[in-house]
Amino acid sequence: MITYPSSPSAPTPLKAAPGAFPIDSRYVAPLLITLILVIGQFSYGILESYPRTLLAIGCSIVTEIALSYLVFRKFPHLASAYVSGISCGVLIRTTLVWPFVLVAVVSILSKYVLRIKGRHLWNPSNFGISTMLFLAPAVVASLTQQWGNTLSPMLIVWTLGSVIVWRLKRLHICAVYVLSYVAFAGLRSLLPGHPFLAELAPITGPVYQLFIFFMITDPKSTVSGFWPQCAVVFSVAAAECVLRLTGNVHAPYFALFLVGPVANLMEIGLKSRRPVLTPAPLLAPQ
Repeated sequence: MITYPSSPSAPTPLKAAPGAFPIDSRYVAPLLITLILVIGQFSYGILESYPRTLLAIGCSIVTEIALSYLVFRKFPHLASAYVSGISCGVLIRTTLVWPFVLVAVVSILSKYVLRIKGRHLWNPSNFGISTMLFLAPAVVASLTQQWGNTLSPMLIVWTLGSVIVWRLKRLHICAVYVLSYVAFAGLRSLLPGHPFLAELAPITGPVYQLFIFFMITDPKSTVSGFWPQCAVVFSVAAAECVLRLTGNVHAPYFALFLVGPVANLMEIGLKSRRPVLTPAPLLAPQ
């Protein structure tokens, strides 16, 4: 999930190339995720239900507003909360209502509680969904539906999503993950009973579109620097491969949940050890 605020109460847009967007770049992520939702719903009916998805969005927004006023005494920009809410509403499956409320609240709460030096350790929606899948597996599952046998929905989303993240200078993150996923799918296909196309198929589904364009590219929960970002996202794909080999059906969520905060903590630790160079005071004129 792409979130743009530098703090929940003082949003700062992620910088893009001049003239990249005719609108505020903070609205790009909500527009793209809404497009994915519309295409997926009208093509294949990926939503559990309209009311429950709207409930997750509403709970996410209300929680964001309440916590921002409580902590920062300011009204927040709601783009991040909307993306978190819609991600939670789309990606979980359950016949109950309360998981949609809880996953949205936990996701936003993690932004305010699990922070070190102003940084999120986890992507909010990844934290909320992973927590629910781990703690309540008997009543909560994740979306597993594919786009079907037609390529047009996937091509539309991938084209627009790629253009957007390229303009935001984060396309390399998506590209390295996709290439790593394909490579590890080929590695898994060498094992008996693991056909290559069966291992490759999940990346064409709506789950992975949200995962690729929003969760792993979130500026507030990714490390800085081109090569460190590539290394981390490769590690996420590697961890996912290991989890898939153990039969874990929620492998992408748990892989990012495990790798992401470790990478962030390592970067925070390295930055805190760097000496701060201060200029020598100027001598007073004689």
